[in-house]
Amino acid sequence: MDQQPVYRKTRIAPTPSGYLHLGNVLSFAITAALAEKTGAKILLRIDDLDRERVQPNYVQDIFDTLNFLDIPWHEGPRNFDEYEREWSQVHRMDMYRDALQTLKENDAVFACNCSRAQIRNINTDDTYPATCLHQNIPLDAENISWRLKTDINEPITVKNISGDSTPATLPANMPYFVIRKKDGYPAYQLTSVLDDLLYGIDLIVRGADLWASTLAQQYLAPKIDAHSFNDIVFFHHPLLMSSGQAKLSKSSGATSVHYLRNEGRSPADIFTAAAALLGKAEPISTWQQLAALALPMF
Repeated sequence: MDQQPVYRKTRIAPTPSGYLHLGNVLSFAITAALAEKTGAKILLRIDDLDRERVQPNYVQDIFDTLNFLDIPWHEGPRNFDEYEREWSQVHRMDMYRDALQTLKENDAVFACNCSRAQIRNINTDDTYPATCLHQNIPLDAENISWRLKTDINEPITVKNISGDSTPATLPANMPYFVIRKKDGYPAYQLTSVLDDLLYGIDLIVRGADLWASTLAQQYLAPKIDAHSFNDIVFFHHPLLMSSGQAKLSKSSGATSVHYLRNEGRSPADIFTAAAALLGKAEPISTWQQLAALALPMF
């Protein structure tokens, strides 16, 4: 990069639906390294509106992992009690509902009663086939989600940390994405946009697998009068892959930090294991060294 960028704030935003794994460690390390290089403070934001899967031990695991690996954050909860009392997304439900009401008033959403199994029976890649688009199902009906009315040809521009911008459109397999779930809670795409603006985030670091979410959020932001979201800069980092070349998941117990800690592994052992999945057979002692393996431009 010709000139070192400067940012105000980035964030670490785990979802407590399972124990954190080595892929999360890499993402946290890269986020912390970019924050250190660019002067950004780090917010810890816990995305916890998947209420059926959130468990207290998974929330606690976030604090345990960050503290064990000495990965810093400057804003957000320091422990479970602070999280539950002040920082859970349930405390921001009024903000989310206001945005949903805006979409409703602007006729920007429609109700859908399709299940995932029904959609998958039609399209194996889970692409929604617009089954309910013209069904005029009431938005206050039971057991329905709200989907955004979308135009996959509408241009989107994503600002990159390299200083340039990437022109794009919504992915072909992501039309009419969900913005309110069947349980009545707002969906991730909406809450993420609103939270990032609320907390003044201007740099978002996330895995390459979330590129489609970035496009969805860039598309959604103007529809909820969140135009400044389009000024946020993004960095999408490479993913750690298992030996079978599958993305690591929270169901991969042997790669979870919780499992490795219980096995007596040290932070250096965990950083080294993450580096090995990057194809680097060398001992790694700190999160800074791990991040450097994935951030050669810095």
